[in-house]
Amino acid sequence: MVFSSNLFLFVFLPLFLLCYWTLPWRNLVALLFSLLFFAWGEGAYLILLLLVISMNYGIGCLLGPGRVRRFALTLGVGLNLLVLGYYKYFGFLLSDVLRLNPPAEAIPHLPIGLSFFIFQSISYLVDVYRKTSPPARSWFDLALYISMFPQLVAGPIVRYNSVSAAIRRREVTAMDVYWGGTLFITGLGYKVLLADNAAQVADAIFGMNLAQLNSVTAWTGATAYTLQIYFDFAGYSLMAIGLGRMMGFCFPRNFNYPYVAQSVTDFWRRWHMSLSSWFRDYLYIPLGGNRVGKARTYANLFVVFLLCGLWHGAAWTFIAWGMYHGLLLILERGPGGHLLTRLWAPLRHGYTLLMVLIGWVLFRSDTIDQAVAFLRLMLLPQSGTGPSGLLTPISHENIFFLVLAGLLSLPITVRIFTAGQSLLAQQGGPLGGHKQALGALASLLLLLVCGTYVMSGSYSPFIYFRF
Repeated sequence: MVFSSNLFLFVFLPLFLLCYWTLPWRNLVALLFSLLFFAWGEGAYLILLLLVISMNYGIGCLLGPGRVRRFALTLGVGLNLLVLGYYKYFGFLLSDVLRLNPPAEAIPHLPIGLSFFIFQSISYLVDVYRKTSPPARSWFDLALYISMFPQLVAGPIVRYNSVSAAIRRREVTAMDVYWGGTLFITGLGYKVLLADNAAQVADAIFGMNLAQLNSVTAWTGATAYTLQIYFDFAGYSLMAIGLGRMMGFCFPRNFNYPYVAQSVTDFWRRWHMSLSSWFRDYLYIPLGGNRVGKARTYANLFVVFLLCGLWHGAAWTFIAWGMYHGLLLILERGPGGHLLTRLWAPLRHGYTLLMVLIGWVLFRSDTIDQAVAFLRLMLLPQSGTGPSGLLTPISHENIFFLVLAGLLSLPITVRIFTAGQSLLAQQGGPLGGHKQALGALASLLLLLVCGTYVMSGSYSPFIYFRF
């Protein structure tokens, strides 16, 4: 069940909100609907989720004072990684590393959201061990934290200490509902209108025979995917944050206009921030961070991004993407960073966009060979043997939403809106006291447009559901 589906928008979500806002047992309602949400798509794997919750609750109880704390933490982290490794990487190990060509039934199915709820489980154990987070007061509390449906399958990765107090006691105000609904509908628009239109272009071009592609079409496909993955994932994050707000929870921001970054280092401060901070706090810093000399710092960066690539998927393309970003960050931390700071700001921005776009080609390609051939087309201008021209795989609707996506990926619209508000306030404009009403009206109109798209069947699963 995806957020941009008829079933979720018109059945599951209204029924959940009705029960959540009217019944006195909010935590029970949230937990039952979260388990239903997971079970709807994964069936028997609900048992796996409950076992992971129970395992982490039991191990968390051993992290109090005593001699077994370190052993319990090691055991807990090891078991979580074992679950992740078996379901996500066992098939890759057999077929791609060992070349054993196993039968399909020997490769385990990857449950949706496994990487996210395993990382949340590990962060819970480590934070309780470090005494930076309180232990869950009951199995029920931990179950709600790990399985909460807004962020269960694609994040953002939430720390237990950021929601533990709200799990015990929270209030949902009218402003929570207003802002939560606004964020949810904005995220829905990102997904249904921007990401899915970009996906039609990217999928068409990446699905073409390489011999038919020319350089212009390859650049178009790479640019479309660059916009697709941002608005797909940022859209899901906004929807999750909005749903959490309507439930009385404050989930962390996950994106901060990453495509305005002035370096790849800056890009990773803005892209999927909950994952970046997870790797920083639970891997990079424990490895020594940047306090262990240049060589070890470079090694730590490389290891972190190698594992970041592997976390995204069991494929050589993801591994190559992680290594690529690791090498870029090493270069920027060394002499390359000093050179970069001396460049004119638009050149720094252009360099960053180019490096990130090249990385997305690796990320999107099915194989390393396809990625190399695609990049060769982009960097060495060529004309294909098939239909040429920019508009071949693109409709006018696609063009409109691609241009809109490009504009909305920059904070230009926010600055215009803020400037307009300031001007009205200075002049005592008539709209000043009706901003919320206008915002609600705009959200309802956007919801109507998105609902029309969803009911027509023009939607696709979120990219990050497969991670």
